[in-house]
Amino acid sequence: MIMIRSIVRPEKVDDVLAALMEAGFPGVTKMSVVGRGKQRGIKIGEITYDEIPKELLLTVVKDNDKEFVVRTIIKAARTGEKGAFGDGKIFVSPVLEAYTISSGVKENADGTTEEVKI
Repeated sequence: MIMIRSIVRPEKVDDVLAALMEAGFPGVTKMSVVGRGKQRGIKIGEITYDEIPKELLLTVVKDNDKEFVVRTIIKAARTGEKGAFGDGKIFVSPVLEAYTISSGVKENADGTTEEVKI
């Protein structure tokens, strides 16, 4: 399993969520965040804004779906045809286990499942 963390512009988040839903990946956690990237914020006149609002999207997918999901996010989150500074960033990391709280089922990275005794 792979966790994909996407930091995107707030105005693009609905496009990304719709693209993921259409592609068959509806499970997403969304959080409002602030931060800055390589551009170190935005300077307007003498004022520098270094806490720029973004949205963080988290989704966990099977290893073989990673490339498709990443391409789907990039396509939906990119501004214009070639993109622009501040469009966001995607981070990919392995997930060793996932637990469903309601059922107590543990899903392992290899796709096997087991029930957790409480």
